[in-house]
Amino acid sequence: MGRRGQRKPRPVADPDPQGFAALLRAFFEWMRVRGYSEATIESREVYLGFFAAWCAERAITRPKEVTKPILERYQRYLYHYRNQKTGRAMTFRSQHTRLLPLRAFFRWLAKSNYLLSNPASELELPKLEHRLPKHVLSASEADQVMNGADLKDALGVRDRAILETLYSTGIRRMEVVHLKLYDLDVERGTLVVRQGKGKKDRMVPIGERALAWIDKYVTEVRPSLLVEPDEGFLFLTHMGESFTPNRLTQLVREYVDKAAIGKRGACHLFRHTMATLMLEGGADVRFIQEMLGHAKLETTQIYTQVSIRKLKEIHTATHPAARLARAKASRATSPAASSTEDLVGAASAPTADAREELLSALAAEADEEESG
Repeated sequence: MGRRGQRKPRPVADPDPQGFAALLRAFFEWMRVRGYSEATIESREVYLGFFAAWCAERAITRPKEVTKPILERYQRYLYHYRNQKTGRAMTFRSQHTRLLPLRAFFRWLAKSNYLLSNPASELELPKLEHRLPKHVLSASEADQVMNGADLKDALGVRDRAILETLYSTGIRRMEVVHLKLYDLDVERGTLVVRQGKGKKDRMVPIGERALAWIDKYVTEVRPSLLVEPDEGFLFLTHMGESFTPNRLTQLVREYVDKAAIGKRGACHLFRHTMATLMLEGGADVRFIQEMLGHAKLETTQIYTQVSIRKLKEIHTATHPAARLARAKASRATSPAASSTEDLVGAASAPTADAREELLSALAAEADEEESG
């Protein structure tokens, strides 16, 4: 059912302009015109293709023949489906992921007047469980994983730079794959994630240690890997190409397994770890949300006022135009009063619900990445 490693169904030639094949092509074309990402379109192609194949087995060849009871029957089919190799049932999140494209497709059909009404409008999706990440590294375990890179080998230096980037920034694997040399601002200690999830750019901080390893890699290793023309990708394979997401996952997973710390994972493991360690260090949930590139977390809306207040404090402490008056005042009192540590210490601790919501969102991302 579209799990990793399975091929998506081949489109079947269908001369019927009202058939599934023709209308699905029109739907995907509409998505492209509206600027949806190719990853989203490909995902919907897979899941809608399986639904169309399921319908064809039951002599349902046109979307107009689909009713709400048929959609509910398909939902029950997903619930009872078992993987042929493992015998495992689909998680509710996987079922949810497969049903969402149906709602989008039938909503578009009704809106585009291919259907008089939308049979999926009242389809109730499975409730999603709030799960925490299975594994999170401690700071010492993260160092142990990264220390597994052989620094006598050029590829080992590259791998250490990749691991440090994941650990320091918590960016997604696709975002690491797409990083380019000009996305790094060493002077400011930041990197730009271009066209991340939702086609949104964002800027995130990156630590000095990670920057030092990246500099070593770019200076000493990348030139030997480069195959002209240089497309500017930061991290290159031994073939001089940019990484694929699956290759990057494999590389990181091998280092985690090699560390023998009793925990499993890959790129998302470092994303979880970054968020958790920053939470434990006193960082406001809203700032972590910005780093992760999460569009919205309902339970963190209560932090808006706290975040704005803290943002003002940080602006006063760090913006060059705000330092003069503060510096004069601090000389009359104590310079420690305006330290970054004081600002972090003054931040309100996140509630258990907000913390769990953040980590649950990360777990959902990991599920989506594995099923994509």
